[in-house]
Amino acid sequence: MKKTTKTWLIIAGALVLAGCIVFAVVMSTIGWDFKKLSTVKYETNTYEVGKAFGGISIDTNTADVVLALSDDGKCRVECYEEENAKHSVAVLGNMLTVKVNDTRSFYDYIGFYFGSPKITVYLPQAEYNSLLVSGSTGRVDVPKGLTFESADIALSTGNIYFGASVVGAVKFKTSTGNIRAEGESAGLLDISTTTGTVTISGMICDGSVTVDVTTGKADLTGVSCKSVISKGSTGNIVLNKVIASENFSVKRSTGNVKFNDCDAAEIYVKTDTGDATGSLLSDKVFIANSDTGRIDVPKTVTGGRCEIDTDTGDIRITVK
Repeated sequence: MKKTTKTWLIIAGALVLAGCIVFAVVMSTIGWDFKKLSTVKYETNTYEVGKAFGGISIDTNTADVVLALSDDGKCRVECYEEENAKHSVAVLGNMLTVKVNDTRSFYDYIGFYFGSPKITVYLPQAEYNSLLVSGSTGRVDVPKGLTFESADIALSTGNIYFGASVVGAVKFKTSTGNIRAEGESAGLLDISTTTGTVTISGMICDGSVTVDVTTGKADLTGVSCKSVISKGSTGNIVLNKVIASENFSVKRSTGNVKFNDCDAAEIYVKTDTGDATGSLLSDKVFIANSDTGRIDVPKTVTGGRCEIDTDTGDIRITVK
């Protein structure tokens, strides 16, 4: 190695070491709190709500949204927000409306972000007509103990946790965000995501449960409903102790379909290369077709229709 090259390598190493020392000294002086390095200014604003309302509408972008029951029976909205992206809070008609007022210029997006905006809505009662939430990257957290007539949440990359009960329709939509629903009951459930994971557990639905995914995984456990309808591409779907009074209709390309102690009056499964396996709770008249995959189903001649069609996937079903 040339002497000049060695010299430059020594200088470069010394500069890196010096930079590490300076960084360590700076971080030590601020207690290793990375939020203090943020170039974006955040502030906390609390909005008292004196008027009664029957529904909730929240329109934001990157803020997390959390609903909670109030301890003092009064409604207030706490916003941890950017100085140039504050939220307005008002009761319009019969709706509590929270909306972001984004006044940022393009250069305001350039910098270091070590904070996350958050909207916390403290509710004075447990029952409301409707819930509407629209956001981008923030998550939405709706705890158990709340009841709505309907709920509609649409996000991009944010996650959804929903534990409330809904009398009517529930609609959740994300792109890459995960969706978890644990509400006690719903009229019907309509969930759509692209790459996110869908988890539904312990729910009773008067109507259908619809789950549309692309590459995301779907996992349903302890669900009782009228029907389960699911479409997807490479994402697997697992149904554990899912009971439908009418039918299962599941379509996948390369994704696998698995039943664990499930049942429905009729069952239809279509895959390309995905396997269809698992256990059912009652006899079915099986119609199973696979071009190159293995088929192993009971030779029962009573019960509802169970049609499973795959190209190269295996079909292995048992009846308990």
